[in-house]
Amino acid sequence: MAPQRPRGADANELKVDPVSGTLLPEQSAPLPTGSGQLYAALDLGTNSCRMLIAQPKGSQFLVVDSFSKTVQLGAGLEASGKLSRASMNRTVQALRICEKKIEKHGVTRMRLVATEACRRASNSKEFIKQVRRETGLTIEIIGSEEEARLAVISCAPLVRAASEQLLIVDIGGGSTELVWIDLSKVDPADRPKSIMRLSSGFDRQGLGDARVVDWISVPLGVATLKDQFIDVEDDSARFALMSWFFEESLATFSPATVAQPRKGFQIIGTSGTVTTVAASFLGLRRYDRAKVDGLVMSSDQIDLVIREYLALGPEGRRTDPRIGRDRHTLIMSGAAILQALMRIWPTDQLSVADRGLREGLLYAQMTADGVLGDGPFA
Repeated sequence: MAPQRPRGADANELKVDPVSGTLLPEQSAPLPTGSGQLYAALDLGTNSCRMLIAQPKGSQFLVVDSFSKTVQLGAGLEASGKLSRASMNRTVQALRICEKKIEKHGVTRMRLVATEACRRASNSKEFIKQVRRETGLTIEIIGSEEEARLAVISCAPLVRAASEQLLIVDIGGGSTELVWIDLSKVDPADRPKSIMRLSSGFDRQGLGDARVVDWISVPLGVATLKDQFIDVEDDSARFALMSWFFEESLATFSPATVAQPRKGFQIIGTSGTVTTVAASFLGLRRYDRAKVDGLVMSSDQIDLVIREYLALGPEGRRTDPRIGRDRHTLIMSGAAILQALMRIWPTDQLSVADRGLREGLLYAQMTADGVLGDGPFA
């Protein structure tokens, strides 16, 4: 049920770091004969710039080109409240590559969005104008609710028929979105489809619909949480402080204060942190999306990987090929968030999703245009 990628389409995303990506030589997949209209989705986050170009295929889509690069747009934002000139210029260079790919494929239907860093920066309008002036691309800054909604619908294929209570977590660079969904009144066979129908908004309350119990966007992601505790020298102490600090930030999220039964409960994690932990557990020296996306990990397996990270120390993590050179400084802040979530909602399993905002943007555009066929998300 995952979006399909032809051989070569993911060439510059075969990476150790699923969020930022260590770019390999670019290789675009040839368009299939008689291919239909192409769509582009770009996610400009606090740490990375990522894009997919895809075409509808049945009830899903086929990726024909992709791009992923660490840009650290939010570097220094925590202290200054502004995007730095160096960060903006670095990001514009990445966006020029995206623009060339869009032009090469003749893409006319696209959504190019920016998230937490641009939401918070006082000079984000200046940056958007610079991008438009130097690349011709129009970047749209979306709100936290839409970001959460797009992450949710991208995870629809991973929702189990037996799931009655669902928590979807998206750990980003600058923020973390949590959405709790009640599926108990939805026919089990319709539960994945009911998640897709949330693309029209979190306020759906019709009979038999998925019901969003609560959602929250915490302004702490792997980059911003790390910056909060950068002055703590001891590795283990910094990790513990980050985890407890993040847990405290969930005080206003209503499901955090109510005991939840394990039966029928599912957590889906969509983020570079979760996929890196999964890749480490599998011992992947070269990232393989097919092995990671949809993997179910036990809480014991997650704890084991996090303990291994702590035992490695900063230098060990820097050289561990399972983590990657673009991820090693951020993995412990992400792991601190993940540990806090598993502590608040003790559960036996976590579903790993290598999908997120870009996939949600593609599904939303294609659904709105009516180009997706009958199938799991009809």
